[in-house]
Amino acid sequence: MTIRIAVVGCGRISSNHFAAIKELATDFALVGGCENNAERARKASATHGVPVVQTLSELAEKCKPDVVSLCTPSGLHPFQAVEAARLGMHVISEKPMATRYEHGLMMVRACDDAGKHLFVVKQNRLNSTVSLLKKQIDAGRFGQMSAIAANVFWTRPQDYYDQAKWRGTWEHDGGAFMNQASHYVDLLTWLGGPLETVSAFTATLARRIEAEDSGVMALKFRSGAMGTLNVSMLTFPKNFEGSITLVGEKGLVRLGGVALNRVDAWEFSDQSTDDEAARTSSYETGSVYGFGHQAFFREVAKALRGEPNVATTGRDGLVSLATLVGAYRSAKEHRPVGFPLDM
Repeated sequence: MTIRIAVVGCGRISSNHFAAIKELATDFALVGGCENNAERARKASATHGVPVVQTLSELAEKCKPDVVSLCTPSGLHPFQAVEAARLGMHVISEKPMATRYEHGLMMVRACDDAGKHLFVVKQNRLNSTVSLLKKQIDAGRFGQMSAIAANVFWTRPQDYYDQAKWRGTWEHDGGAFMNQASHYVDLLTWLGGPLETVSAFTATLARRIEAEDSGVMALKFRSGAMGTLNVSMLTFPKNFEGSITLVGEKGLVRLGGVALNRVDAWEFSDQSTDDEAARTSSYETGSVYGFGHQAFFREVAKALRGEPNVATTGRDGLVSLATLVGAYRSAKEHRPVGFPLDM
């Protein structure tokens, strides 16, 4: 079964989607694209050899995709997902799935009502270092977890935000938490489990944007563990660190590098064959996206064929979206925010 797929939005992140689809040619057939910028549409059509239209309804009629992959500004995802589902297409949404929690719920409900799958891209879960770490947590090798700390020290100069009016806006993008650190927010709850409370501070210190360019979160997990997330898009002179450290009574692991691509520490009280794998799982990358998009699309293909899979769903996306919304609420109201969110 070859799955007909189209990419909606042909900007920066779409290249990762096009590349993954090309690599998985036995699973997917690229049949079209959707882009309202005429020049980007022309280039995408010429590069990928498929028609690129301006509207989802035209895409559904002319290209007849089984699934669409949304690479548009985050604030547009909910409305495009709802329309796509009503037009009979499954939906893949880039992160974050939405900028408002109620819009995320709207996406899930619309796809449920239409009998369509909703997937949210969380490709970092599938990076070799991260998936190996999760395996140790599931095996109980850490014992009681006490601390989880993540750092995202990257740089986004002003000209990055100036490239498009939607960047750095509350309605369509969010700030350093919602956009750049979104995958790390997801990993904190995926690795640490459900949250009890979050407290956060945000600041817009050097970039001319609506949302924050820097922020910190303090997290309390239901397990008793505590966590932190430190984020800044003002790092000089380039992206420096994307890391996560887990501390337990029987284990310590730190994944570092620019994007969790390096095993900096790996210590456990017992021994496992995975310890040797940890010594060889590091890889080099200059990209903060990692190399998980291809693995993510492979899991989507399994899900659409009805096979066992670990594809991240709309409900998975709601967990990290709730964490983000809670953090922003905490920063605005100067108080801890508990979970589940009181909407």
